[in-house]
Amino acid sequence: MPDMTTNTPDRARVRLPGISSRAYEHPADRSALVAMRSLTGFDTVLKKLAGMFSERGIRLFFLGGSVRVSDRQFRHLNDMLRDSAYILDLPDVPELYVIQDPQPNAMAIGFDRPFIVVNTGLLDLLDDEEQRYVIGHEVGHILSGHAVYRTMALILTSLAERIAWLPLGSIALRGIIMALSEWMRKSELSADRAGLLAGQDVDAVKRALMKMAGGTRLHEMDTEAFLEQAREYDAAGDVRDGLLKFLNLLRRSHPFAVIRFAEIDRWAREGEYRRILEGEYPRRTDDGDTSVRDEAKNAANAYRDSWSRSTDPFVGVVRDVAEGAADAGERIFQRFNRRNDN
Repeated sequence: MPDMTTNTPDRARVRLPGISSRAYEHPADRSALVAMRSLTGFDTVLKKLAGMFSERGIRLFFLGGSVRVSDRQFRHLNDMLRDSAYILDLPDVPELYVIQDPQPNAMAIGFDRPFIVVNTGLLDLLDDEEQRYVIGHEVGHILSGHAVYRTMALILTSLAERIAWLPLGSIALRGIIMALSEWMRKSELSADRAGLLAGQDVDAVKRALMKMAGGTRLHEMDTEAFLEQAREYDAAGDVRDGLLKFLNLLRRSHPFAVIRFAEIDRWAREGEYRRILEGEYPRRTDDGDTSVRDEAKNAANAYRDSWSRSTDPFVGVVRDVAEGAADAGERIFQRFNRRNDN
């Protein structure tokens, strides 16, 4: 069994000045966000929510009911936070709160000044380097601009529960909440990559994900067996199993741990992670020159690659339809550009 007890990386961490979130964002994250924004009324709802709910009110809730991390409270987390912000070159170090909750979880929320909240259940579960990955993961959410949409999802879900007795009101929100939930699951794949870049310890990320699935007894687990489990999950059964996997995810805010484990293992092995550490990554200063059309094509190509690797029968059923839609979308972009040129 591979050694899973190491607590420190085997070399100094590399700083990534000016790194753009495009360097680590999963194409599924970007494409899901584009699809979500295309929902009728989405931007209107976002603007209304931002005006209705005070970010300060949310912050005051945690200021009064949790512990704010500083150089005098949870100092080791404060050091990890500052280190992660330094490595990912986040301009402002966000606030971090620890809240008493046995459920292992963490989140980045807020509109204008996002902050991070970590549950005690997660701290109790993970060692120092695994915690570093989690802090970097949340810093990645903030760098990607995810926090505003995650806050929106929390508010809308709470609002939907309050007006559930109004059928029309509940139905009106359901589509946006489902779209937000789907995007949130995809955004976790991006943040996992950011967490790896911040901690630069692949084993720590894998350990953390295994613990989130099976608890602290790492001596009872094996990385290769866990990866085999991920492959089996991907290929499981027939079309009905694929549909069941989709339905199982509907109420979850995160993808299953085996999927995240397989994704980060592949990203680390295929070279992109190493190239970023060597300085080959897009810079924030070039974000304004990014082509929406190119991003759409990159996302479509990434989905094709993902589908070609997947042996899930359900994926096989929808593959031709989805690829046809992607090709149609590309033709629309080309036709639109020709009209603009004329």
